[in-house]
Formats: sequence, structure tokens, C-alpha cells
Amino acid sequence: MTAPLPAFAGRTYLFRVDNGAAFRNAYSADGKRLRWEGLGESAGQWEDVTLHVAEVGPQLYFVSWTEVSGITVSHVMDLARMTVRAFWTYEGEGGRVGELHTGTLEQVA
Repeated sequence: MTAPLPAFAGRTYLFRVDNGAAFRNAYSADGKRLRWEGLGESAGQWEDVTLHVAEVGPQLYFVSWTEVSGITVSHVMDLARMTVRAFWTYEGEGGRVGELHTGTLEQVA
């Protein structure tokens, strides 16, 4: 028995983060990959990543990935409310840094 596709599979969202960052997140048709593209100050940055996905409630998904740079990203997408709770980590001067953010989603494709 195969798991149902996540509701975001094959869709593209504009993700606006509370710190002013913005991303265009395009999910593969099977929901297993993401191509994120930075917008605004992050324009020109992008990566294709493999996702780890779990549906944790109706229209509520825990999604996580690791980028080539070593940045880790985990977020909970609430597609009923079009919101995201995101946590990412990266290597800082004093060691690993973690940041917790909120954001909104707008489906664009």
C-alpha cells in the first residue's frame, strides 16, 4: 500500500518569512523533492533538495531537508491556514545556530 501524495505535491508557493526573507518553493509531482529559489535579497540563490515528509494532521505537514551548505530546514506547513512554522540551523562563528520563524504561504502554481 502506498501513502497518499501530500497536498502540496506538484504545487508552487510563495513563502514569506517573518524576518523579511521570501522564497519560491516548487514541489515535485510526487512531493519528494523541492526546488527553492530565494527572492529579494536572496535572489539568485536556489537549490533542489530531497524532502522528508510526514502528514501530522489534516492538511498539516512536517517537512525537512538538508542543503549542500549544511543548512538544515524543518517546517510545519499548515495548508488549511496557509502558514508555516520554520526552524533552520547553520554553522555560525561560535558554532551551530538555530532560528525559529513563522511565515505565510501563497499558492502561485
